[in-house]
Amino acid sequence: MAVNDGAVMQAWAKNQKTGLSMLSFMGDPNSKLTKALDLELTAEGPIEVLGPGRCKRFAMHVVNGVIKAVNVSESPDDPTGDSDPSASLADGILATMK
Repeated sequence: MAVNDGAVMQAWAKNQKTGLSMLSFMGDPNSKLTKALDLELTAEGPIEVLGPGRCKRFAMHVVNGVIKAVNVSESPDDPTGDSDPSASLADGILATMK
């Protein structure tokens, strides 16, 4: 899920060749789900560069509509998780499924 419209998400999924995988790319163009999950990026520095209404870097494990885990890559010195995105990478979310 990302704060983009469906067309952007569809193009991103196609670019990543996820057609026959179990991954779902979903858009949240008005940030409603992002805000409801408390995943809105509100750090001042990144907002100055990226603009408002962005989503934190995260991975979510969902089973039958139930959220089992949410991993957010962020720290006080790195609110976007650029320096250490490991929590939201595949290995990070897979570790929560054990």
